[in-house]
Amino acid sequence: MPVITRSRAAFTVVVMIRIGLSTSSVFPLKTEEAFRLARRAGYDGVEIMVTRDETTQDAAGLNALAKKYDMPVLSIHAPVLVLTAFVWGRDPRVKLEKSAELARATGAGTVVVHPPFRWQGGYALQFLAIVRELRAAWGVEIAIENMFPWNVAGRGLKAYAPGWDPVTMDCDAVTLDFSHAALSGRNALAMASTLGTRLRHVHLCDGSGSLADGRVFDEHLLPGRGTQPVAEVLAHLAASDWNGSVVAEINTRKARSERDRLELLRETIEFARAHTTPQLSRVQEQTQTTSPRVFAQPERTTTRG
Repeated sequence: MPVITRSRAAFTVVVMIRIGLSTSSVFPLKTEEAFRLARRAGYDGVEIMVTRDETTQDAAGLNALAKKYDMPVLSIHAPVLVLTAFVWGRDPRVKLEKSAELARATGAGTVVVHPPFRWQGGYALQFLAIVRELRAAWGVEIAIENMFPWNVAGRGLKAYAPGWDPVTMDCDAVTLDFSHAALSGRNALAMASTLGTRLRHVHLCDGSGSLADGRVFDEHLLPGRGTQPVAEVLAHLAASDWNGSVVAEINTRKARSERDRLELLRETIEFARAHTTPQLSRVQEQTQTTSPRVFAQPERTTTRG
């Protein structure tokens, strides 16, 4: 029978990319439901989309939910949508600073923010400097999300400043959204390769086509149900010892029941797990990395007799 011995010099450490669930993925359900369903479906944590729901703005309440469901807050999405125009006032700089403050208070490592609208004046002109200033002040990553061009009555509209594509910006951290990449006609794998270490956060979803193809909606399909190279990007990140978070931001509004919604959430995380192969590295005994998720196993050698 085999005799198994353990090396006393090192551990084999399996580093797994964290897979989170955005609260927007269970819209229109309440924030607590996102934590509960994330736990049931097997996610590693939650991204908070700050909305008019006061729970999303309250660090103490979020920390209580994180403890109750054993679901840490991985990231905060700043309130930049039309529906959140009046959340934390009208000043976009204040919104971003409060998002960074909330991230610090909940232990989230990342704030996701969209590029400014062109009509947001001084904020748009100073956006990149503001991002760097707040990152330094609050000690959290502020990752600018890729958006897409606007088309009104068949004509292009310059809606964002300095632009909709952070790949071309002089910024330190980027969030890659597959649905937005599809709508803009970009290839997400090419974007990820170009970004290199600037890619710090991923919104896991998919899209079926671009504005040029006649698409007009930001679809946020389940990964694998569109045309973006989602699996290839995840594999690319896993192969490069990437230590950011992948957060599911999918549309489940057509789910007729909790069972239906859970099936969609589980399909998404199973896709993510399948394409984020664990990375192995050797570390000194009793040394473990705490982030991302780490599982330490003794290195084994086998002698057959």
